[in-house]
Amino acid sequence: MIRLLARNLFGPPLTEQPPAADDAAGREIAAALQRASRRHLGHSLAIRHVDAGSCNGCELEIHALGNPYYDLERYGLRFVASPRHADLLLVTGPVTHNMAEALHRTYTAMPGPKWVVAAGTCALDGGCFAGSYAVLGGVSALLPVDLHVAGCPPAPLDLLRGLLAVMERPRKATIA
Repeated sequence: MIRLLARNLFGPPLTEQPPAADDAAGREIAAALQRASRRHLGHSLAIRHVDAGSCNGCELEIHALGNPYYDLERYGLRFVASPRHADLLLVTGPVTHNMAEALHRTYTAMPGPKWVVAAGTCALDGGCFAGSYAVLGGVSALLPVDLHVAGCPPAPLDLLRGLLAVMERPRKATIA
């Protein structure tokens, strides 16, 4: 027990190295997102995230957007708890039969016009869960998807690029 404690206290760290301190690409994408949200919305982008049945790999990358390194809120983008306050619905994972109604209700509760972004391979077509008795399919089987961010899981910078891409498109005029 003492050897284990000594190894953990005085040994090398077991985590990976942090990213480089100067990440100009990340700052540039986030600043462009802030400008786009102000131009298109007149306010910050409010994001409602729904996990429709994933393995939580994509959620780890999405939560990384809120850490001090990426600090999404610094650029006026924020996650909201209520779909009634959201401009964008960010969906991860394949849509399971148990989550289909909840996902549809979340979408209909959002004020229009609205965007839907499917993040990760599972959200596209079910990924490794495709063909399961519990899976309905990708997000597009239930909702109109404006953009898909590829990856298993997509990196935080890819998520930021996806948000910027959907912000730069003209908003569709859908009424729920």
